[in-house]
Amino acid sequence: MGGRTLEATLTDSAVVPPAPQTSTPAPQTSTPAPVPTTTAGPITVPTPIAQTCPTPGTYSFPATTVVVTETTTVCGASVTTVPSGTHTLGGVTTVVETATTVVCPYATTETQPNGVVTSVLKTTTYVCPSAGTYTIAPITTHVPSVTTVVVPVVTTYCPGTYTAPAVVTTVTETDVVVYCPFTSSEAPAPTTVPASTSAQASPAPAQSSSAPSLGGGNGKLWAITYTPYTASGDCKSASEVLSDVADIAKAGFTTLRVYSTDCDTLPNVGAAARAHGLRMIVGIFIGEVGCDNASPDVADQIAALKEWKQWDLVDLCVVANEALANGFCTVSQLTDLITHVKSELASVGYTGPFTTTDVVASWINNDVSSICAVIDYVATNAHAYFNAQTLPAAAGTFVAGQLAIVEKVCGKSGFVLETGWPTAGNCNGVACAGESEQRTAIEAIKNELGEKVVFFSFRDDPWKQPGACNCEQHWGCASVFGA
Repeated sequence: MGGRTLEATLTDSAVVPPAPQTSTPAPQTSTPAPVPTTTAGPITVPTPIAQTCPTPGTYSFPATTVVVTETTTVCGASVTTVPSGTHTLGGVTTVVETATTVVCPYATTETQPNGVVTSVLKTTTYVCPSAGTYTIAPITTHVPSVTTVVVPVVTTYCPGTYTAPAVVTTVTETDVVVYCPFTSSEAPAPTTVPASTSAQASPAPAQSSSAPSLGGGNGKLWAITYTPYTASGDCKSASEVLSDVADIAKAGFTTLRVYSTDCDTLPNVGAAARAHGLRMIVGIFIGEVGCDNASPDVADQIAALKEWKQWDLVDLCVVANEALANGFCTVSQLTDLITHVKSELASVGYTGPFTTTDVVASWINNDVSSICAVIDYVATNAHAYFNAQTLPAAAGTFVAGQLAIVEKVCGKSGFVLETGWPTAGNCNGVACAGESEQRTAIEAIKNELGEKVVFFSFRDDPWKQPGACNCEQHWGCASVFGA
C-alpha cells in the first residue's frame, strides 16, 4: 500500500456469492428506477446481504433484522487475490500447546451430480504431532492468471438480534455488488476462521535469536508510517515535516517508517526525528517492474542513504514494499537487490538489520528460501479490512494470525510493517470503512500486538487514486492516537 505510486495489493473484494435471503420489495430508487438482483430464500443467519445493482443509479436498501435463537455454524466466504499458479487456500487454523488430536468442522466445496459446485461443512479428525500452529483441510486451486478466489470459511453466529441498517448508495457502473452487513448490540460478534493460505499444516518454528531486538516492548506502541507529501502530492517543507513529527511523538510512537528517499525524506524526517527523540525505519521503494541493481531509481535511493548515513537513528532497513505481490521483482531479483543494498550500506557503516515486506500470499506462494537467507526479520503488510469476513473488532486477531503464518516461512521472528483500517470506502463483506470502525479496529490491533506493528498511516493521502475500494485516500489514523 504505502509509498508514492503503489496501490493496495488486495483492493476491495470481488463478488462474494450472495447469502441466502428473503426477496424484498424493489428499493426506492432514482428515476428510472434500477432494481437490484437478490437471491430468494429465508434469512436464517446474518451473513452480509449481497445485492447486484445492474445499472447506474441511486439505490435505497431497507433495514433488515435477523434473530438467531441458537448458536449456528454455517459456511461463510472469504476472498483473496492470488497470482497465476497453484495455491493452497482456506482450511481451519488452530494453535495447540502439546501433541493432541483435533476434531473440528471445516468448510469445503463439493460438485453436485448436476455439475453445480456448493460450499458444505464437514468434520475432520486431525493429529497434531507436537505444539504449534496447524492449518487443517485447506483447498488447492490452480489459476492461469491473477484471480480473485472465493474461499469457503467456517462462520459461527451466537444467539441474538442482528440488524443490517438501511443503506442509500449511488453506483456509476453496471453490475456493482452492494453488501449490507449486519451489526448487533444484543449479541456477540460472529466468530470466523479467516481464510488461511498456509501451504501445509506444520508447527510454528522456533524464533530466531540472532537478529537485534526491535519493536515497542512491554505492550507499548512502536511505529507509524509517514510520507512527506502534501494533499496534491507535492513535497512538504522541512517545517511542515517537523510539525507532523512533533504530533507523532506526542501520540506515543517511538519510531517512524518511511518508504523512500524522495522529497528530502532523509534529511527532513531525520532532523525532525532527532529533534523529538524518535527512531526510523528507512527503505528502498520499488514502484515499477524491474528491481535491477542498476535501475536509476534504485541507485539514486541507495546513493541518498549512503550520503545521509545517520545510522544512529535507524533501527531497520526495508528493501521493497510488496514488490513480489505487484510483480515488480522476482524472488531472485529481490534476493540480489537485498544483498546489494546490504553491501552498499555496510560500506558506509550501517550494521543494522534488513528485511523486505509483502503480503502473506507472496511469502507462502513462492519459494522464498533465498530471501529468508539474507534478511534478519520476516515482515508482512496485513490489513484486516481486505478480508471480507473480518469485523473491525476482530482485526487484532486477524493481523496476529497473518504474522504467525509469515513467521513460519523463514523460521524468524517478524513484524507487521503496515496495518490499519480506512475511514471511508466501500464495504467489503462485513468489513466496512468508517471513523468508528477504524477506531475499533486499531484498538483491537493495538491491544493484540501493538508493540510489533507499524500503523498505516499518519494522515490521509488525497494525492492517491481512490482505487477499486474507494478507500486508498482514507487510511490516516492520527486522530485515533490524539494527534
